[in-house]
Formats: sequence, C-alpha cells, structure tokens
Amino acid sequence: MRDVPAVATSAGVTQAPDALWLLRPKWQMARHRMARHERGDVRRMLTVGVLGGGFWLTIFFLAFRLVRYFRSAADIGTLLSGKMLSMVLLSFGSILLLSNTIAALSNFFLARDLDQLSAAPVSPWAIYRARLTETTVHSSWMVALLLLPIIAAYGAAFDAGWGFALVATAAVLPFLVIPGVLGTAATLVLVNVFPARRTRDVLSVVTALAVAGLVVMLRAARPEQLARPEAFKDFMQFVAALDTPSSPWLPSEWLSETLMRYVTGDAVWQPLIRLWGVAALFAVAGGALHARGWSRGFSQAQEGANKRSATDGRRPWLDRSLGFLGATRRELVLKELKVFARDSTQWSQLIMLAVLMVVYVSNVRYLPLNGEGMTAVLRNVIPFLNLALAGFVLASIAARFVFPSISLEGRTWWLLRSSPLPMREVLWAKFWVGAVPLLVLAAVLVGATNSMLGVRPFVQVVSLTAIVALVFPLTALALAFGTFYPRFDTENAAQIPTSFGGLVFMMSGVTLIGAVAYLTGRPAARYVVSEHFGRAFDQASLVAPFAGALLLCIAATVVPLVLARRRLEGVERE
Repeated sequence: MRDVPAVATSAGVTQAPDALWLLRPKWQMARHRMARHERGDVRRMLTVGVLGGGFWLTIFFLAFRLVRYFRSAADIGTLLSGKMLSMVLLSFGSILLLSNTIAALSNFFLARDLDQLSAAPVSPWAIYRARLTETTVHSSWMVALLLLPIIAAYGAAFDAGWGFALVATAAVLPFLVIPGVLGTAATLVLVNVFPARRTRDVLSVVTALAVAGLVVMLRAARPEQLARPEAFKDFMQFVAALDTPSSPWLPSEWLSETLMRYVTGDAVWQPLIRLWGVAALFAVAGGALHARGWSRGFSQAQEGANKRSATDGRRPWLDRSLGFLGATRRELVLKELKVFARDSTQWSQLIMLAVLMVVYVSNVRYLPLNGEGMTAVLRNVIPFLNLALAGFVLASIAARFVFPSISLEGRTWWLLRSSPLPMREVLWAKFWVGAVPLLVLAAVLVGATNSMLGVRPFVQVVSLTAIVALVFPLTALALAFGTFYPRFDTENAAQIPTSFGGLVFMMSGVTLIGAVAYLTGRPAARYVVSEHFGRAFDQASLVAPFAGALLLCIAATVVPLVLARRRLEGVERE
C-alpha cells in the first residue's frame, strides 16, 4: 500500500487523511485492473457483456411473468406479490449478513496493510468508514446486481414509472449498509473477547451465530402458509395473514413495504425513515464501538501469528489412503488439503455450510405434499425444481472454494511455474479436490430431499444422475474461470469469488444448470404426469433430451479443462 498522505489545512497544520484517502488506492487498483482487461481482449469483454445482459434479461423476464401472474389474482394479487418480495428480500438479507460477517474479519483484522494503517496518523473513525465501505461493497455488489432485475420487474409489472427507480435506490442503499454494520460489529466484539489470534474459534462462533440468525429469519417468514390456505378458518383470515408482516422488525420487510407502497400509490416516507434511521444509528454505534475496541482487537489478532498449526504435521493415515494416486499426485492433493486446512477463513465456512444444508433439507418437510391425487403428482415433480436449486447451491460452493484455488497460490505461483511439474497434474489435483466433496454434497442434498418427499424410483434415479453429472462441469468451469481471471495480489480470499471472473462463472454456471434442469426435468415430469393419469407416453422420447444433457455436461467439463491447462502453461504471475 502506498504511503498515507497528510492533508494540509489553511492554518498550516497537517490533518490525518479521511476515509476517501484510504479508499483511493483500492479504487485506483480496481480501475487499473479494469483498464488492463479492456486493453487485453475486447472480444472477451464483449462476450461477457452479452452473457451478462442475457442473464439479467432472463431473470427480469421470469420475475416479470411471475409478478404479473400473482398480480392477476383477484383481491389478493398485490398482497401475494408483496409477500413474495418480502421473502426474496429476506433471503438476500440473510446472505448479506453472512457474507459481511465473514468478510469483516479479513478486512478489519487480517489484511496485510493494517500494520501500516495502525502506525499511521489515521483516526479510528476514518479506518472504520473506509473498511466498512470496502466490506459492504465487496459483500453486496453481486447481491445488488441480482436484485436489480427483480426490483425492475416489480416496477414494470405494476407500471410504477421512473420515480420507482429513485425510490428503490433510496431504499436499497440502507438495506445494504445495515448487514455490513452488524457484521463488522459482531466480528469486532468476538475478536476482543477471544484471548489471542484464535481465528478458527472466532469464525466458528461468528458463523454459528450468523446461521442461527438465518434460521430464525427464515422460519419467521413462514412461507408454507402461502401454499396452505385451507389451514385458515375463512378467506378474510387468509388475507389478514398475507397483509400482516411476517417479521416487521427486519430491514427486508421495510424495503418490501417501501416498494409495495409506492407501486400502490401510498406514502413511502415511514419505511424509508426506518431504513435510513436504523442504518445511521447502527453506523454511529458501530463507529463508536470500533473506536473503543479496534486497537485492542487488532493487537490481539497479531498474537501467535507464527505459531505452528496442528495441521502442518504429516498424517500417515492420509498418506496411505492416497497411495494409489502415485507420488506426484498424492503430494499435490496433500498440498491442496493442507493449504485449505491452514486457512481458517476458508475451512471454517464449512460450519456455516453444514448448518445451511440442514436448514435446506429440513424445510422440505414444511411443504404441504402429504396428500393424494394432484398432491402426489407435485411430490414427484418438485424434485426437478429442487435439482435447479441444488445446482445453484453447488455453483455457489464451487465459486467460494474452487474458483479461488489458482489465485490462492499467490506469491508461491512462481515455484509451480519453475518446477518440472506438468501443469495438467496441478490442474488435476485442484479439480478432484474440489469435485469429490461436491459429489458427496450433491448426493446427500438431493438424495435426502427425495427421500423425505417419498418420490418414485424413476424420479430418484433421474434427479440423482442429473445432479451428479452437474458437479463435473461446475467444477471445471469454476477452475477455468479462476485460471483466466486470477487475483494473485488479493488481501482477502473472500473477495476473490466476488470479482469480475466470479460473476462470469456464476452466470455461466446458472445457464448450464438451467439447461440441464430443462433437458432432464421437463420430459421426466411429463412422463410422471402421464403415468399418474394413465396416459400413453412414448418412453423413447426421453432418450434425446437425456443424451443432450449428458453431452452438454461432458462438453462443459472437457473444454474448460483443456482451456485452463493451456492457460496455466502460458500464464505468468500477474
């Protein structure tokens, strides 16, 4: 990091720089990286722009159709639309809280430039504002881009006009700030409570608390009520349940209320004041907390930095279990596993992931699919929708753990480039270290949900085969895009998946998931419906779409790996 400048005042007295000066190097680095990509390959940027535009247009079109369908319901159309929006915003708010909590530890206490800032004449408030801005931006920009087409779809479906864009912008900004403030405050308290640089313990507690809050918020939404109107005594009670906020104390509910009030012509100043007031209050309280506790927390976070990790020693049982790979591949796999185990900001997220998987699977039992007739048909069709959701989960995990694997080599990349190791062996190790855990997770995720639904063997086989087939291209795509868009100089591993390359991978992965889910789910669902109602169905018609999905998965695995190998063989440390 370049030297922190001093600002001269009119009285000739030097004044410590503010947050804008601290953010200036980050901004210049981002501009330089973008300019380098633009000069490097215009065609690649154009391809990415077309892919991104198509992805956002697809989300907008689907959201627009869904909102317009809900709005067409007599008497309750607006209420249904508002309830759906509040649940979407609740899920986005949960993601923001988790990502900000995890990113705050690296940005506030473990970044490499903090030792210079702690010794520079910089006020704690300036450091807080700069790091809070950096944490919020890195954790929120992808969520904001995904929110954009959804909110735009609501404005278009309700014919809200251009003023809706201004109101939405004014409401979304504090909605993004509040999770950032809460995440940084929680991390600051935990770092001060723990006695030394026990990052693993800190992250374990952080993720446990964040996931516990996520579970509470998800259950507070009670989405299963929308699918069971017969559980209410009369229609008016159902309408009252729709009109009553599920969680009136959450910012997601305030944002939903602001947008729905505007499209229905009501005043929006009350929820807007709540959003901005809470954001400002939390920011001031977080700044005061930071001013009192950051120096002590940062000092404690440096203790024991050079201690030998318990995972550094050899594991004979692991060596023996990987002996079938041969010496070279075994050592490369062991290197990947040790690098992962030593980085507590990486492996500790498995705690959060495990709890989220439990929440995901357990929520299946709330689905009202225990009856017969049409309910039995839905019970055997929903697994194909679950296929798309599970694929998105796998893509997100691949973006978090597989995509950064090349970038995490960092300054040691020159060792691999100067060694006689073939790059295909390095790529092989990274691919299988990412693919095998994803295979296990995919089988457990889809198998458990299908078992809870009690689906037919045909549905079980098709959905399991499809999700297993998706693991390999998703891993290959994550590895390839991580090779083409490396971030060797990053100070925070959590920022790598939210980079430009991570966004491109997620768009490509979601496109692949949608194609495979359509090719396998649509004909299989038609077969299930025809069999249930005793209609004739040509089973030979299943061959072509299933074969197309298989060929697509094979091509999406082989081609990215070949391109990644060629890139690795020619790449230099950037």
